[in-house]
Amino acid sequence: MQSFEDYTSLANSMDFRTKCWIDGQFVSAKSGETFENINPATGKKLCDVARGNSNDIDAAVNAARTAYEDGRWSGKTPSERKEVILNLARLIRENVSEMALLDTLDMGKPISETVNVDAPGSAFFFQWHAEAADKIYDEIAPTGGRDIAMIRRVPLGVIGAVVPWNFPLDMATWKLAPALVTGNSVVLKPAEQSPLSALRLAELAKEAGLPDGVFNVVPGFGEDAGQALGRHMDVDCLVFTGSTAVGKLFQKYAGESNMKQVWLETGGKSPNIIFPDADLEKAADMAAFGIFFNQGEVCSANSRLLVHSSIKDEMVGKLRDRAEKIKQGDPLDPATTMGAMVDVNHAKKVEGFLNVGKVEAKLIIGGDRFSINGSDAFIQPTIFSDVPEDATIARDEIFGPVLAIQTFDTENEAIEMANKSLYGLAASVWTSDLARAMDVSDKLHVGTVSVNTVDALSAMTPFGGMKQSGFGRDLSIHSFDKYTALKTIWVKY
Repeated sequence: MQSFEDYTSLANSMDFRTKCWIDGQFVSAKSGETFENINPATGKKLCDVARGNSNDIDAAVNAARTAYEDGRWSGKTPSERKEVILNLARLIRENVSEMALLDTLDMGKPISETVNVDAPGSAFFFQWHAEAADKIYDEIAPTGGRDIAMIRRVPLGVIGAVVPWNFPLDMATWKLAPALVTGNSVVLKPAEQSPLSALRLAELAKEAGLPDGVFNVVPGFGEDAGQALGRHMDVDCLVFTGSTAVGKLFQKYAGESNMKQVWLETGGKSPNIIFPDADLEKAADMAAFGIFFNQGEVCSANSRLLVHSSIKDEMVGKLRDRAEKIKQGDPLDPATTMGAMVDVNHAKKVEGFLNVGKVEAKLIIGGDRFSINGSDAFIQPTIFSDVPEDATIARDEIFGPVLAIQTFDTENEAIEMANKSLYGLAASVWTSDLARAMDVSDKLHVGTVSVNTVDALSAMTPFGGMKQSGFGRDLSIHSFDKYTALKTIWVKY
């Protein structure tokens, strides 16, 4: 890593890409409108970004459709597509500091995370999916006689992708990598809070050899660009990561337009269950990480700590100690371990939950919004104990560094409490008893259960939820299911 001074200097000298990327070039929004892009850590404007609307979405979808139909990308072999996406992974690695800085400046997360986790992770996810592209085989059905029934996996066509602001580059990559390597064209709408890395990524993709029109980026707001993409009659599939409320809107848009496929990864309120026989030091370390990493702005954040009553006081003390050691400050400082909320509006929303929590439960540490460098978008790492089961902070997704601690006495009680949620994205279980770990895991209604760790994730394993946390899976071979259709070709001879 470089120094605070080095990152500050690099940030001050950056040339931001601010226009729509359509058909292989940067273009102004057709309306000429722009919106301010604010650095939440300072409250100062970074740049003005093109505000795309339905007209720009039309242009991007048309470019994507033309590219798909003429076969400039869909017609290439899997090996040919693999080489281009591998080139893109290489270019991300060569520009890792720039890509990391774009996300840090856009949404306030520490540079230590973006330069070590987010940007390298994006390169790896592109690489992994690229390497899988020519290793997925079609099938032959057992028909018998003089018949051959081929089951082929084919691209869907034009993919609309709407991604969130909490991991701007990585969330875009999770959608783009499997969509592109399977031969689709894509129109990406990044979150209005964090469009910069997506626009730079598009430029790198062209340099890597991706043909014009295959990948398009339209920055803008949900009510215009996002809705237009969701309703577009020539989009074959819409993939989304974000809030449950907005996910439901995309389902509505699909039903009111062309019945496009919709795949959603939405909210979470993940439980972290700690039994007395767990390694409590490790459990405390990872429980703190599971809620305070990325300022708690993680859909699968372990925001509910369910701890056995016999170890409750001990765990509360350990977690308070770890919260006290968190260093908040300028995200460009490598020593900073917690940055700003994505913007002041979100900080105010989290502050509202803090105020409710102070009434509902016992405040252990934190509980306030505060200012650094002229920005009041910072939230203290916060822990509440003695949280009632029906408390707002135990029920609603806060999307901030706020932990709600509850107690249980029996295994069945822990399972019942964990499952008492609208969401079903992830959960963690801490115990030295393998049988208990497997039994509890089997009974939790979530997409991922991490045992003796939190938020376990890999390119090799699927990620997604149940209940109102959505459906479909990102990552792994299973991610290709969202971007392809099975076509049967039956031949008699």
